[in-house]
Amino acid sequence: MTTSLRKLTLGAVAGATAIGIAFACRTPGTPVGGLAAGDASSRVYVAPGKHDELYSFMSGGFSGQVSVYGLPSGRMLKVVPVFSQNAENGWGYSEETKAMFNTSHGFVPWDDTHHPELSQTDGEIDGRWLFINANNTPRVARIDLTRFETDEILEIPNAAGGHASAFVTPNTEYAVSATRFSVPVPNTDMPIADYKKAFKGTLTFMKANEPGKMRIAFQILMPGFNYDLGHSGKGPSDGWFFFTSYNSEQAYEKLEVNASQADKDFIAAVNYRKAEACVAEGRAKQVKAEYVHNYTDERSRVAKSDTLTRVTLLDPRDCPGIVYYLPTPKSPHGVDVDPSGEYIVAGGKLATVIPIHSATKLLKAIENKQFERELEGIPVLKYDAILAGEVKEPGLGPLHTEFDGRGNAYTSMFLSSEVVKWKLGTWQVLDRMPVYYSVGHIMIPGGDSKKPYGKYLVAMNKITKDRYLPTGPELTQSAQLIDISGDKMKMLLDFPTIGEPHYAQGMPASLIKEKQLKFHRLSENTHPLAVKAESEAGITRTGKRVTVKMVAIRSHFAPDNLEGIQVGDTVDFAVTNVEQDWDILHGFAILGMNNAETILQPGETRTLRWIPKKAGVYPFYCTDFCSALHQEMQGYVRVSPAGSTVALSANTSKKAKTQLARLASRTPKPKGKPTND
Repeated sequence: MTTSLRKLTLGAVAGATAIGIAFACRTPGTPVGGLAAGDASSRVYVAPGKHDELYSFMSGGFSGQVSVYGLPSGRMLKVVPVFSQNAENGWGYSEETKAMFNTSHGFVPWDDTHHPELSQTDGEIDGRWLFINANNTPRVARIDLTRFETDEILEIPNAAGGHASAFVTPNTEYAVSATRFSVPVPNTDMPIADYKKAFKGTLTFMKANEPGKMRIAFQILMPGFNYDLGHSGKGPSDGWFFFTSYNSEQAYEKLEVNASQADKDFIAAVNYRKAEACVAEGRAKQVKAEYVHNYTDERSRVAKSDTLTRVTLLDPRDCPGIVYYLPTPKSPHGVDVDPSGEYIVAGGKLATVIPIHSATKLLKAIENKQFERELEGIPVLKYDAILAGEVKEPGLGPLHTEFDGRGNAYTSMFLSSEVVKWKLGTWQVLDRMPVYYSVGHIMIPGGDSKKPYGKYLVAMNKITKDRYLPTGPELTQSAQLIDISGDKMKMLLDFPTIGEPHYAQGMPASLIKEKQLKFHRLSENTHPLAVKAESEAGITRTGKRVTVKMVAIRSHFAPDNLEGIQVGDTVDFAVTNVEQDWDILHGFAILGMNNAETILQPGETRTLRWIPKKAGVYPFYCTDFCSALHQEMQGYVRVSPAGSTVALSANTSKKAKTQLARLASRTPKPKGKPTND
């Protein structure tokens, strides 16, 4: 370890320890940030029956999901299943959703989510979609915000660790994903010691503006660094995308020491408009690459997978001017662009300053060829030629910056456990707010867009030893809500979060609250096993496969008695919830199943697969409380020994037929898509 690095590390640890001691000595309940406890509680109180002002979407980290919270209350509203199976609603267990976990590596039912990103129009949040990355098996998912459901997942080839993702361009033309772990491209067996010679990074630009049609537009082949985060330019930096990178030493062992030698690493500035032109001119190569695209059909609600076999790959040496390296101290994590698009702010985890690059100076330096060297065909610009300024002595471990739209920036300090407010243009530190402890990312709703909603800041904290009741060796993760509407930051609220929240996005509830889908129209259900009248329900056998078409309605299943099933049969229970009212869900589970229940939204069909292993009588029931007679919503399956002569049969009831006929005669009048009324 270098002397300077050792001093910096020891100083950081000492500073963090001192702050931790100061926090630990604080009397529980003592207000932080100059706001009395009663005032803070009134600021975050949302009365019964009232709604929050904002939605906050947080990555679930190692949960693989996205969590949704209301602000300012901090109430958790929903967990959106994305990259991990979810027993609560059968995501990844039901036959309709399993395909969403298909990859070139097979069925992958878990991942690590880090960076959600809301879709934008003209650089402003528009409330259509939320994108989220998978870090372990590189993928990007699209969540439809009229239903808060994952509709699409695209795998990223030629990459390992999809960390710098899933950030979008100002009109959501592209979502991006960059390599965290450089690997051989194409990946093949070779000595790890050949890292510097053969390992490469990739920057991936995906077409993202059409639901169900995400595709890789092109990849850019990069030197074998670690690429960490990204953000799109706007205004004077429009048409550019910025990615942080570290490990410019190209170390492949003991990175804690060996990847922290250089005083500066880099931000990669990508001119993606020029890259588009190079692709159109035929300068890119079509290379073999196997990857999978998963998407859900809107009406059948059945997921499908396509395996793709080629990708467009651009080498910067074949298209000069598409990438430049901006020297940046030291091991930068965040790269953030202010609302005007002029300032590009880096967060160097081991830096003693916060460096701010100027988009105007960047373009002028390129024009004047103010380069200090070249790396694998990529010019490295001179630091002083592109620098707008530096925030001096901001704190320890600057990580990530957001903006309030009033000329102020806020940076998280991981080692000194604080959020620091500073002024754009003067680079003067204006305020500090301690947080508990080791803050990672921060979020201001709209804080990375052209139009921040600069009322609140959310700090996502890694360690929270004394904030909540203890829960064994593993304590809850935490977020803290901070008022940034005045000159001084004021702490308002702690609230627990699922998994490890890395990053978040927020927006006014008014953008999407009135656009929520209330139910799926039964008349538009194109699932091949959907049942729209009880006369269509029943049971059939083809060899050892048995299909049960079933209706779920308050408060019974039809059929609810099944016989003639044999040990070893594969039984598909295709259950259709024929309700056409908002939030009237039904569930289905059967004794001895080896997967999870399935939850059925109004108007949809879901299939639970079951293989009985023993003869007997097996009850099934509704798992989602649906009415006063929910407990009565049950049935039985008789399972006979293999080869039995018991006839296949299924009953239905006259009561169910009457109810279903009445339901089918109702024609709900739409208020306008995508909501139902």
